[in-house]
Amino acid sequence: MIEKIWKKLANPESVSYVFFGVLTTLVDWGSYRLFRVVGTDYRMATALSWAAAVLFAFVTNKWIVFHSRELRPALLWKEFVSFVTCRLATGALTMVLMILMVDLLHWNEYVGKVLVSVVSLVLNYVLSKLVIFKKKSGDGA
Repeated sequence: MIEKIWKKLANPESVSYVFFGVLTTLVDWGSYRLFRVVGTDYRMATALSWAAAVLFAFVTNKWIVFHSRELRPALLWKEFVSFVTCRLATGALTMVLMILMVDLLHWNEYVGKVLVSVVSLVLNYVLSKLVIFKKKSGDGA
């Protein structure tokens, strides 16, 4: 049973998603910290660091994780819009959770950042796999 679950989780796609998810999180956290150091409000820093992470994630998810190498403008645009739309949904959730944890519960903002990053990582993988870069029958990959 454990071996079956491990094989399902430890495949090249999920491993590369986690790897690039960690790098995306570093882009998010690093830019968040930079924005905070220069005096940006945590809400604006959250939004800006999210945008930087989304751009990084789109490129790495499209090319490396899900091997969507098609560059026809119509498909590229469709994937990009779908990707950004899904990330807007999880980004909105991130913002709501950050405000809840920081303003209402008075938690440390970086504890909140860790928690919302984990939630976002899982939700974004599911949306990317099932909605954005969904392989059509017969793709063979």
